[in-house]
Amino acid sequence: MHYLTISFTHKNTDISIREKLAFNTEEKSRHFMAALIACEPVNEVILLSTCNRVEVIASVVDCQVSLHTIFDLLSDISTLSREELEGRADIYEDNGAIHHLFSVCSSLDSLVVGETQIAGQLKDAFKFAFENGYCAQKLGRAMHHAFRCAAEVRSRTDISKSPVSVSSVAVSKAKDLLGNIGGLTALVIGAGEMSQLAAKHLIASGVNIIIINRNLEHAQALASELGELATVAPYAKLTEYINRYRLVFSATGAPHSVITDDMVEEREFSRYWFDIAVPRDIEVHEHKDLHVYAVDDLEEIVIKNMSLREEQATIAYRIVGRSTMDFFKWLQSMCVDPIIKEIRDHAKECAIQELEKAIKKGYIPESLYEHVSKVMHHAFNSFLHSPTKNLKDVAEKPEADTVVQAVQYIFNINEDQTKRMNLYKCEYQMGVK
Repeated sequence: MHYLTISFTHKNTDISIREKLAFNTEEKSRHFMAALIACEPVNEVILLSTCNRVEVIASVVDCQVSLHTIFDLLSDISTLSREELEGRADIYEDNGAIHHLFSVCSSLDSLVVGETQIAGQLKDAFKFAFENGYCAQKLGRAMHHAFRCAAEVRSRTDISKSPVSVSSVAVSKAKDLLGNIGGLTALVIGAGEMSQLAAKHLIASGVNIIIINRNLEHAQALASELGELATVAPYAKLTEYINRYRLVFSATGAPHSVITDDMVEEREFSRYWFDIAVPRDIEVHEHKDLHVYAVDDLEEIVIKNMSLREEQATIAYRIVGRSTMDFFKWLQSMCVDPIIKEIRDHAKECAIQELEKAIKKGYIPESLYEHVSKVMHHAFNSFLHSPTKNLKDVAEKPEADTVVQAVQYIFNINEDQTKRMNLYKCEYQMGVK
């Protein structure tokens, strides 16, 4: 079994490529993952699709054959050529795949280092894949340890202090452009996570916001949560409102543009629109009074953010490196065959010791040593038959890790592992919906 990750991010693809690769509906994600695990070399898969990355995280039998399959499927879905996808993708195998996963979960690979959304997005992706039967024990193990690693990075470094997200960077960019934005009114399109974050940062800066969303109830619920500076307008007024206010922040989940050239009217004041959605919400031609900033345009502030956090990132990468090594040591300890052998060897050793004591004390004649030894051997083999069979049967199931660790504890196998039992915490309980 091998771990394999194919990664498309802000580092190797621009937004026009990422939006073609984006999985913005559950149906599209299900179709892709179902097709992938139907292929023989692929055991399990998780699909992570955010505004800055699309990653296929898989457990496979053969990396090269699986890569061929994954790129073919991605090419079919995105209409991009396989050659272009292969040329752009970052590919990670085994140790590299786990190290990358831990880095992503710890927000070290994000456009904004230290942003706090990625762990939640990864948890949602894992939950979706597990509950739909696309992943189980193999990737589950890696994900649980990734969440543990991320928690340690947050607790032992300052990398996530004063949390920064793409939404907050967009608001910061607005401040750079306009200076004090307190008292202005901004239009926020969408009511999802990115829109919520943008709205909260705007309100914190004293900006009045108007929320427009296709689902009016969702917009009203968000406005109620945000307080008196937030109001709601119907989606039918979108064209009117984008031409009324200087600031627009858009982050819908629409698979197509929601603001196009035919909606734009000439105005005598400058407007600044921030498109923080992937695929992009805004598809208009800029002119001297209309400036549009997409996710990739915020890189200048991102670089400043990274330099401020460089020292903390170094500490965080040490944690990720150690956590990666610990994971593979732990993974090796979860193999049931050595555990079964150790239990049988211990049983045989105890039986021989007791037999030798019995002969020494005269309970059994030494001439019967071989016969009694065979009887005892058959006895402990018979006793261990069911536990051994059950342990082998559970080895590939999600609950195996808990069972194996319990057996190790009961039979006092591997002291380091028993100490680690209390540290193994599942961030998403497999099997519990």
